[in-house]
Amino acid sequence: MPILNPKIDLVFKKLFGSEENKDILMSLINSILPEDKQIVKLFLKNPYNVFDYADGKLSILDIKAEDENGTRYDIEMQMRGSSFYAKRTLYYWAKMFGTQLDCIDDEDQEDDTTSLTMNYPELKKCIVISLMDFNLFKDERYHRYFMLKDAKTNQTVDHLDYLDLYFIELKKFKGKLQPIQPILDRWITFLNSANLYKDDNLPQELSQVKEIKKANARLATMYFTEKERMYYEGQQKKFLDDLSILQEYKQREEEATKREKEARKKAEEARKKAEEQKAKAEKADKELNQMKIQAKSDKIRVNARKKNVLV
Repeated sequence: MPILNPKIDLVFKKLFGSEENKDILMSLINSILPEDKQIVKLFLKNPYNVFDYADGKLSILDIKAEDENGTRYDIEMQMRGSSFYAKRTLYYWAKMFGTQLDCIDDEDQEDDTTSLTMNYPELKKCIVISLMDFNLFKDERYHRYFMLKDAKTNQTVDHLDYLDLYFIELKKFKGKLQPIQPILDRWITFLNSANLYKDDNLPQELSQVKEIKKANARLATMYFTEKERMYYEGQQKKFLDDLSILQEYKQREEEATKREKEARKKAEEARKKAEEQKAKAEKADKELNQMKIQAKSDKIRVNARKKNVLV
């Protein structure tokens, strides 16, 4: 059986969102977070459960987790982009942050004898990590980190440090495996090329990271139920169909661009030719006018000589 594609959301959730693979997920998260924000423990809030598929919960494929400080994470693999993806990410963050207080209702707040399960001072920081198999931003950076800062001083303050957004654009990574390489680059290399690797040909630069080595082994032996297999094959087909459509659009765009360049070239040649003809016509008119002026001047001189002769 061919190696499964870890960028398909179901495979990603089963690989990184299972209790027995929390160390894999923590390694991936730490490779994305700054060095001063590394985590040491991780608790899955919605671990992968095959029975979710029997209940029709196929769309719930992001991974929700919490670290030792109570910081909450939403990790998602997304293969198809859209113009509103950034707004979607903000909505995911807002929902994750706001639902922390969903346990509080109006009756509880009015009853002095009822203790609130959670209130504003207990709200925890929420982080959204988006791994994207498409380009969202226009530059070549593939690792991007957003947070709240003072727009004038660039200063951060603890009581507003509750929002972090990380975007990893997998397609932008063009690096090659080297003896020394950031862990994130190795994870991206694995995600982009996992279908090429088996236990016996995993590059040393990847196998040096024990969590990547484990992920590769888990992926190679991953088993699907019938419903999982149907979902995966459907997603894989949709991915290939979308890829074909994108390639067709790209080819059409290239052909249209080529035709436009040719049309512009012809128009420019016609413009230059028209300008040359105009210049020639103007030169001819100028020469004609000079000839008329010269002829008139000659006529005046001739008439003057005739008068002198007659006198």
